[in-house]
Amino acid sequence: MSKGLIWYLGWSAILAVALFFPVSKLIWVFSLRRMSHKLARQLDEAEVAQQKQRAQFIAGFLVAIFALLFSYNIVGIPEI
Repeated sequence: MSKGLIWYLGWSAILAVALFFPVSKLIWVFSLRRMSHKLARQLDEAEVAQQKQRAQFIAGFLVAIFALLFSYNIVGIPEI
């Protein structure tokens, strides 16, 4: 593996980790509000925990793909 590829993957991983928590929190809040409005009641703890787990799963995919594409756009994929 070349140094350029290691830097590319490293910076992509750092960006993904940095974005994971705010993005998962944002997705979680939006899903809680939508579900609460849809059911017309307050959610119980089990439903809140389920929505948080779902939001973290979705955020993981989103930030990983975004970080790789962003790094590709800024730096480009280095030669192997």
